[in-house]
Amino acid sequence: MLAQLCGVFGVFVMSLVGVRQHRGVLSTGALRAHLLAARLAGPVATSREESLRSYRLFAARDPRILLGLDPEWTWGTGDLLRLMADKCGVSGDPRHTTGADVIDPERTLAALDAFAERLRAAARRRVPVLLGTGHPHRLLGFYAALADALSAAGCQVLTPAQGYRVDITTRFGLRTYNLDYVQGVALVREPGARPTGSETGAHSHSPLPVRRALGVQAESGGPLPELVIGDHGWVCGAGQLGFEAIGLADTDDPALFVGEAEGRVSVVVPLDDAVRSDYYRPLTRYVLNRACLSQ
Repeated sequence: MLAQLCGVFGVFVMSLVGVRQHRGVLSTGALRAHLLAARLAGPVATSREESLRSYRLFAARDPRILLGLDPEWTWGTGDLLRLMADKCGVSGDPRHTTGADVIDPERTLAALDAFAERLRAAARRRVPVLLGTGHPHRLLGFYAALADALSAAGCQVLTPAQGYRVDITTRFGLRTYNLDYVQGVALVREPGARPTGSETGAHSHSPLPVRRALGVQAESGGPLPELVIGDHGWVCGAGQLGFEAIGLADTDDPALFVGEAEGRVSVVVPLDDAVRSDYYRPLTRYVLNRACLSQ
């Protein structure tokens, strides 16, 4: 109980730090402390069992875990474990099979710096960008802030195929969703579940939404994105099609890290992608400052 209270207090303190430094630069040390206090890094909510199960399914080329990636190399479970130990900091010991998984905050910080550099380059060249998320309940605010900053810098934030239907196979069978955009960020929602433009959507790992968006944009003759930003199938689906893609991924999302290792994904930031949405705000400030996009 004491440890839980300390963790909650740490998150509260770091949230105040984020508020106080809203207009300034959040230091690397302060962000590291926040990553650990909010459990974005360090011991995370994703269990070791979940991660190992994902590695086994990826090795078997289960499309639910491939997220739209078609790996060029042969990836066994051991190969994936070594890759994730290198990229995320999880234990590389195959005998470690239970408990909370772990993300090294230093790897998260290094990846955030690389992520920010890609944003800075996109803003400097004023390229068209596309943003999308399969975690709208958690990550919409993070991506929306990036979309707003990139737009202010002169980038065209694309919103192709809004309202188009996407049929996605889920564990409950084939489900129909509509592609929508909220504050410049793509997501999918069940038809009639919420009005267009509302801030909630469905959790999805599928690459079909980004394929649909890119296909419609190509057919329209409009500009194609020179950078795709997101998670899950948005990153892997775009990267597989040859678009530069960067994003966030948890320890049970090996596809993004395989895409990075094989050269089809530019940057992957290892972190827990399902904590409270406000816990990502310090990351937003840090990335925007590093990218020279703070407003």
